[in-house]
Amino acid sequence: MSPRALWGSRETAIAMPCPGLPGTLDARTFAGRVHPWHTVGPSAEQISPPKTPSERSHPKEPPRRARINTSQGLCRISPERKMAARRAAFIYDHQVSTHVLRTDHPMRPTRLRLVYELLDAYGAFRRSALVAPRPAMVEELTWFHDRDYVDAVASISRGESEYAPERYHFSAQGDNPPYEGMYEASALSTGGSLVAAELVAEGRADVAFNVSGGLHHAMKGYASGFCIFNDPVIAIEFLRRRGLRCAYIDIDCHHGDGVQAAYYATNEVLTISLHESGRFLFPGTGDVEEMGAGKGKGYSVNVPLGPYTDDATHTWAFEQVVPPILASFKPDVLVTQLGMDTHFNDPLTHGGMTVEGHGQIVKRLGELTKKWVALGGGGYDLEAVARGWANDYGIMANMELPDAIPATFREKYGIAKLRDGGAPLDAETRRRARAFAEATVEKVRRLVFPVHGIG
Repeated sequence: MSPRALWGSRETAIAMPCPGLPGTLDARTFAGRVHPWHTVGPSAEQISPPKTPSERSHPKEPPRRARINTSQGLCRISPERKMAARRAAFIYDHQVSTHVLRTDHPMRPTRLRLVYELLDAYGAFRRSALVAPRPAMVEELTWFHDRDYVDAVASISRGESEYAPERYHFSAQGDNPPYEGMYEASALSTGGSLVAAELVAEGRADVAFNVSGGLHHAMKGYASGFCIFNDPVIAIEFLRRRGLRCAYIDIDCHHGDGVQAAYYATNEVLTISLHESGRFLFPGTGDVEEMGAGKGKGYSVNVPLGPYTDDATHTWAFEQVVPPILASFKPDVLVTQLGMDTHFNDPLTHGGMTVEGHGQIVKRLGELTKKWVALGGGGYDLEAVARGWANDYGIMANMELPDAIPATFREKYGIAKLRDGGAPLDAETRRRARAFAEATVEKVRRLVFPVHGIG
């Protein structure tokens, strides 16, 4: 199906043909059922997780030369860089990349190891910090989640029958399949976001990137959209307990509904989500009119975009909305979700962005704050995720990563270039996406800007 076929009236857009799937695509369908899984880049054989239980229980550690504990301080970038040095930390351990949700599931944690390996090949950890995550504690998880839900995840993870999985939106063939070690994997990912928040709050890093975080769909009492625990909310709660005023910016292709729900009725946290419109994609929410409730009205900001929105239009929409609202809100710290499923090769979305376009928005985020907690998120084309988040981290750390992929990584995975050099979108598709974005921005200006005193 051509990109143009996605465009239609509001009445027809909810149900439409989907390439590779029989029947129709429903915007309310669980995220994992939108497209069949495929790999454009490295083959599944090249990047499969460890095969044996012992390998999964005792994954190889990153090279010791690159390991930096939180107590050892942080590396600085080379002094020859013209721009001001930014102390950056990358939160990662191989344990976050070894679990398997289901053999045919599109969320493949091995993507995180690819990002680490590519950055290591570039020598990024000789000029910035590599910091291990730690598991989030139960009391930290319950800063947002119901205790009953946390206990249920732990029990279901152990294969016990005390809790009915369906009650918490777990099902074997759905988006959120229960699997052995689910609790431990989810707590470790969430703990990585807490480590990032702690480094930034304590002034030991200017930016910290938890590549395994950004699981923004999880709700207070149930799993959603591949997300078990909502680490962005828990990281924000950590920062708030340190007296910091937080703004959350989400550029994942899917609406950041779980984070929005957490702060929908308060003006103490600003949430801004730029995403593909719920008319076309899971979770089916995120219209401009979803502005918040009570004191929170105007503090949940949504910028829904059309299918196949390219770099130029995405960046334009970002510039029209995000900087002026941030200037009014005046946060102490930004928490950002940097989903790579906006990429034009992503199999679950209708993305139109390139690696370099995503990086341009990341660059702007860095210009808008001095304290920055960056989180991963969606991204289901393994090659795009590896290249995109490596490029993003280079930007965060003020490191120039050459376009030519280092030989060690290139020979292992067959990926030659870091950047894309453009997206395969025709002029009419770009025009329609631009018109959609212009209508969205006009509505944000009319409904949201007055709340913040923006003329």
